[in-house]
Amino acid sequence: MSKLKPGATEALYDVLRDGITIAVGGFGLSGIPADLIQTVRDSGVKDLTVVSNNMGVDGKGLGILIEAGQVCKVIASYVGENRLFAEQYLAGVLEVEFTPQGTLAERLRAGGAGIPAFYTKTGVGTLVAEGKPHEVFDGERYLRELAIRADVALVHAHTADTDGNLIYRYTARNFNPVVATAGAVTVAEAEVVVEPGALDPNHIVTPGVYVQHLVQAGNRIKDIEQRTVRPVVERISA
Repeated sequence: MSKLKPGATEALYDVLRDGITIAVGGFGLSGIPADLIQTVRDSGVKDLTVVSNNMGVDGKGLGILIEAGQVCKVIASYVGENRLFAEQYLAGVLEVEFTPQGTLAERLRAGGAGIPAFYTKTGVGTLVAEGKPHEVFDGERYLRELAIRADVALVHAHTADTDGNLIYRYTARNFNPVVATAGAVTVAEAEVVVEPGALDPNHIVTPGVYVQHLVQAGNRIKDIEQRTVRPVVERISA
C-alpha cells in the first residue's frame, strides 16, 4: 500500500501531540525536512523535546520552533548560528542536553537498532560525563550513553518510492539515515517520488520498513547557513 500522503499536514495529523520527542534529520540547514518542520510549527504543539545535530538559524529550519515557543528541551551537539536558541539556553528558559556529535549519531543508530545503551570513551573526564555510569574495559575507562528512541522522526530524502524506500543526496545524507530508524513513527519528505520498483535496490539507504508516511517536498530554495565565496580578482591580460 502506498505511503504517500497528499501533504505534510495529512502525514502528521495523527502523530503530533504536546510533550512528544521529535528527532529531525539535517545538518544546519542542509538536508532538513523544511516542509515537515513548518507543519509542526503550524500545528501549535508545544513542550517538545527536539533531537537534532543543531537547531538551524534564526527564522529558518528548527529555529522557527524555538521562535514559536514550542520547544522545552533540545538534545544536540552544537548551538549553531541560532542566536535565540543560545539566548534561551543561557537564560535557563530552554533545557539543553549537549551530546558530542559522534555520540549523538550513535545514540540514534542504537535506538533504531534496538540497542538500549553503549559505552564510549568520548566525554570521559568532561562535563558530558557527569552523572553517567562508567565502566572499565581492558584498563580503559568508558562512559555509558543511552540510546535515543523518538516518538516521531522527520527526515528529508532526495528520491523515494511510494513504498517509503529512501535515497539521499550528497551532504543532505548527514543525520537523516540514523534519524529515520530512530522514530516510532517516521515521516519522510522527498524531492522526487517514483513508483515501486523504479529504484535500484543497491542505491537505497533507508528501507521503506522504517518509514510510515511519505510526502512530496515543496520546491524550496535550499538555504545555506554561511555563504562563503572567494573575492573576485580581475585578471590583467599581458
